[in-house]
Amino acid sequence: MNKHVDFTVDYSKLNILNEFNTDELKYPLLLSIPHAGSVFPEEFLQNILHNTDILRKNEDIWVKDLLEPAITEGGVTAISLNISRSFIDVNRAKVEIDPNMFYNYPKDDIGLNQQRSRYGLGIIHKVTADSLPIYDGLLSYKEAEQRIKKVYELYHKRMQEIISKITQKFGFCLVLDCHSMPSKICSIISESPRIDFCLGNLFEQSCPNKISFLVENEFAKREYYVSKNRPYSGAFITFNYCNPRKKSYTLQLEINRVIYSNEETFEKNQDFQRISHDISQVVVNLANYLLQTNLE
Repeated sequence: MNKHVDFTVDYSKLNILNEFNTDELKYPLLLSIPHAGSVFPEEFLQNILHNTDILRKNEDIWVKDLLEPAITEGGVTAISLNISRSFIDVNRAKVEIDPNMFYNYPKDDIGLNQQRSRYGLGIIHKVTADSLPIYDGLLSYKEAEQRIKKVYELYHKRMQEIISKITQKFGFCLVLDCHSMPSKICSIISESPRIDFCLGNLFEQSCPNKISFLVENEFAKREYYVSKNRPYSGAFITFNYCNPRKKSYTLQLEINRVIYSNEETFEKNQDFQRISHDISQVVVNLANYLLQTNLE
């Protein structure tokens, strides 16, 4: 495959991210919503093999909307990426990049080729959720560097700044990294009839157990089934921002898409408002618990 796929994105036209309740902090909690973005740069769309419906299967559909009551009514601090993860995935390490995607990748930097990049789902996705190639040729590594600089680094810079601000005020910060998961993987991984939510705490390493237990019990009281660390124990954000020595803790929340949406049409289902209310109530209860507990 020798074709070169060259394009340049005008980032000045893009609203990269939104943040909420970052001026006046109410709780020692930050919601990170890295995969719910559905904005595709126009230049990108003109140089790929598929329409947005196929690319959106990689997206955490409606997760920002699910958390809206916790953010707008509850006052919980949040940061949400608007750009589609098919364009760049901020929940990956910078080394998770496939050199074989580029015609001009630096020869003196072979990269570490971690597992996700080998599967085509590194920081720059090579394939869709259905394992179809996104491009019909090789990209410019210089263009990829711009994606990293203009989107990836911006998101993480703001995350670091907000975490620092929360920690300075409350003495600690918990990042709740919010995602959705396809129902298919839940049915494969679980012996139970279903998994509604999965909590990933890096196998009890990313936050005190009492936090995970609280969230699990809050969902259980509302008659949801919760799994811990299966099928997801936590990805880059959960790992990268877990730093107990600096009083920074993380917990990954995965929501089964089928409980609130149609996975094929991306439409909200009749249970959406109820699910949104329940999730937001759990988040606000967690936020209030953190105010009253001592993780310092």
